[in-house]
Amino acid sequence: MEVVMADEATKPAPKKIRRVQIGLNVVIQIVLAFFLFAMINSIAFRHYKRWDFSRDQRYALSDKTKRFLDTIKGKVRITVFFSPNTPITGDVQNLLTEYQYAGKGKIDIENVDPERNFSRAKELFDKYKVVTDESLLVIDYEGRSKTVKASEMAEIDQSGAAFGEGPRIAAFKGEQAVTSAMMDLVEGKKNAIGYVLGHKEPPIAEAPSPATFGQQQPASPISILKTFIENENIKIQELNLFDVPGIPAEIKTIFVNGPQYDFSDREMKLLREFWEKQGRILLLLDPSAKTPKLDAFLNELGVRVNDDRLMAFVRTGIQEVALVRDVQAHFLGDSPVTKRLADVQALFFGGTCSLTLEPQRVPAADFRIQPLIQAEKGYFAEKDYNSEDQDKLQADAQKNSGLPITIAASVEKGGTHDERVQTNSARIVVVGNTTFVLDRALTQDQQGLDFISASVNWLLSREQLIGIAPKVSKPLTFTLDENALRGVRWIILVLIPLIFVVIGTGVWWNRRA
Repeated sequence: MEVVMADEATKPAPKKIRRVQIGLNVVIQIVLAFFLFAMINSIAFRHYKRWDFSRDQRYALSDKTKRFLDTIKGKVRITVFFSPNTPITGDVQNLLTEYQYAGKGKIDIENVDPERNFSRAKELFDKYKVVTDESLLVIDYEGRSKTVKASEMAEIDQSGAAFGEGPRIAAFKGEQAVTSAMMDLVEGKKNAIGYVLGHKEPPIAEAPSPATFGQQQPASPISILKTFIENENIKIQELNLFDVPGIPAEIKTIFVNGPQYDFSDREMKLLREFWEKQGRILLLLDPSAKTPKLDAFLNELGVRVNDDRLMAFVRTGIQEVALVRDVQAHFLGDSPVTKRLADVQALFFGGTCSLTLEPQRVPAADFRIQPLIQAEKGYFAEKDYNSEDQDKLQADAQKNSGLPITIAASVEKGGTHDERVQTNSARIVVVGNTTFVLDRALTQDQQGLDFISASVNWLLSREQLIGIAPKVSKPLTFTLDENALRGVRWIILVLIPLIFVVIGTGVWWNRRA
């Protein structure tokens, strides 16, 4: 008994738990957890990534728009006057969210429903002098404002109204309209391009003839190209070198598009003077036209225009081959003009001639000649391009050296090899094809538009705007011929019911067994 009591007396007494210490530990843990939570949220708010998983990247901004937003110095305010009943309201809201994200704090957006907040809408209507009931955006930059109407942002199909159907969005063009308006406001004065006429070039605007006076005049064959370029805060104005003593000072770039007749001596004198004064030229050549004076001018710059046509033989069967004159080509990534189009393929319809670059004939150190577009492997340059002798053409194809064939090039005189350094220089872009800018070609392929846009921006020293332009978002459509429709009928009326018959038979047989 005494031993047991002695052992119990020698045991250490249990420590008392201090409530203050426990409370302090809990507080510290809560503070640390709160701090960790706030830090994670702060990092996620400043560094996050968005993805667009829609079928046609409907809400993803184009490369060109993102590069333009990076150049904005001030604050852009967008006021949205869209009724909930407008068919594209949701698309516009999602698009503007992408602008805010890409703008990195440079874009503020205010949504005003004219039907619910009439006083605020009237205040802003009076401020921006809005006189329409149509849903629209008002973009304000440093006191200058521009409106973008809903009708400019989408093509609405009303064909189903007779059958009781609502309006359908045929094409959403919101990004093109909003970015174009921002460019107008940020850059202010429009850049002027002189479109040379007088040699049977495609007109940029056709005047109505007396027989069709009062009717809708036919569209220009390059109306898509004209609209596309003008949406980038560029004004295209006609320029007839016969009628002017010199190229106007406000024109920094001239556009020569497929002349069918050669320039006169006086015109060539103006062209050379423009070049020597650090002018910029975009020259699209029609291989079927004879323009020896223009060719001689390019030859002086180290670019030889060859009298040939690019062709290729493609296999259509086991032993059958067909001659193809439309050229499949790709863009090269070594030039600032085509860097963002590197390895993208494009189809050049109609006749295309090759260009031979000869920088060794221009010894000046400040000359820089670069290929921009080259034909894919398998093409050959045929000098006897009017021949119908397939055996001869195939023999010429076998003689092809296999070297890359250039169909577009750029020349810069007075520039530097460092793209970060802006210097005054003369620049020219020349292409051995002119058909690829016609409306009938651009409706099938937008790569030609992206290339012309990149060329124009490079010529205007707007390298920061070179990029892939936004594409028009259109609904997904299916076209089925009679054979496809017959197959669909068999699937719906026979195959699908047969699947359930087989499954039911199997279940019945299993239960019976």
